[in-house]
Amino acid sequence: MRRKTLLIQGLAALSLSTFLSPRAISAEISWETEWERTVKAAEQEGQVVIYKISGDTEWQSFQKKFPKIKIVLVSGGAAQIQQRLLAERRAGKFLADVVRLGGGTTTTLYKAKSLDPITPIFILPEVKDTSKWLDGRHHYNDVENQYVFAYAAVPLHLLGYNQKLVDPQSLQSYWDLLEPKWKGKITIKDPREPGGGSPLLFLYHNPQLGPEYIKKLFNVAGLTFIRDERQQTDWIASGKFPVALTAKASAVEDAKKQGLPVDVLDAHAFKKDGVGLEAGGTMVALVNKAPHPNAAKVLLNWFLSREGQMTVQKTGPEEPSQNSLREDIPKDHLPGPLQRQKGTKYIRLWGPEVWDRTGIRDLVIELTK
Repeated sequence: MRRKTLLIQGLAALSLSTFLSPRAISAEISWETEWERTVKAAEQEGQVVIYKISGDTEWQSFQKKFPKIKIVLVSGGAAQIQQRLLAERRAGKFLADVVRLGGGTTTTLYKAKSLDPITPIFILPEVKDTSKWLDGRHHYNDVENQYVFAYAAVPLHLLGYNQKLVDPQSLQSYWDLLEPKWKGKITIKDPREPGGGSPLLFLYHNPQLGPEYIKKLFNVAGLTFIRDERQQTDWIASGKFPVALTAKASAVEDAKKQGLPVDVLDAHAFKKDGVGLEAGGTMVALVNKAPHPNAAKVLLNWFLSREGQMTVQKTGPEEPSQNSLREDIPKDHLPGPLQRQKGTKYIRLWGPEVWDRTGIRDLVIELTK
């Protein structure tokens, strides 16, 4: 019986080899051999150090998958992590292997030459295969398209409003905000403040809106810049400023749960104007001079695999879910606000052209003179 089984297996292997070229067979063996060698070297290094903002669930899943590679997490705000890492490097200390941050901080690290290209460390074929990702390509935040990998993005829920004073059905377009009844009643997060860029970035880079629309919003609608999201939400609730172009829809949603008369308009309500797609805090990069380079390779390959990205989409109860840019994994379980809709024109709020703030900065200076 065993002989018969072996014969069948042998014939199957022989049959398969007739359909695979020597080059394909060699490549299959090559990546598997490289992967096994890298995992073994990573286990000898013993750990991988991640400097990161938010969320731990995916890293805990990696720890279970690779128990011999200890996960060391260094958490903090984006600015804190950036300052810490750069200060360590100035002191000749190279402690971090991987960073998980947002667009602004990763851009600073990229410009400081603190990162290594991530593309060359991809080993797993399913990670290298760009066809599995949104628009059939990998998404990067740097001009060279190889250092800062954007792995998840959700529709930008931009407009918060007072439920008693604003009929959401009356708002069908961003141009409706220019109606006289909203003059002096709209706030927007000051883009010069940390984390305040998304609303103005979306309006600025949207070809159907752009700088001229922002000028009208500021001059015709009497737009008011604010610095504190909590104050912005309080003003929505009190009716002082019943409409807000908010960088923190979650703050408005939390206030709604507390019984305040506030809500956030669905991101696709203004679909005809285009919908922002935000990769806030969902970017990974490989730090150069990493002390555990093989462990970092294993981590990043796993993290960007189907398994890793499905874990990203299954975060814990205290962590916000994400919508991976991998399109070959289930999305049905995600909450409605995180879903991307087919056929929608999305304005992607990442990439070097978005994070070059020169145009927006000059516009804000002009509008606030």
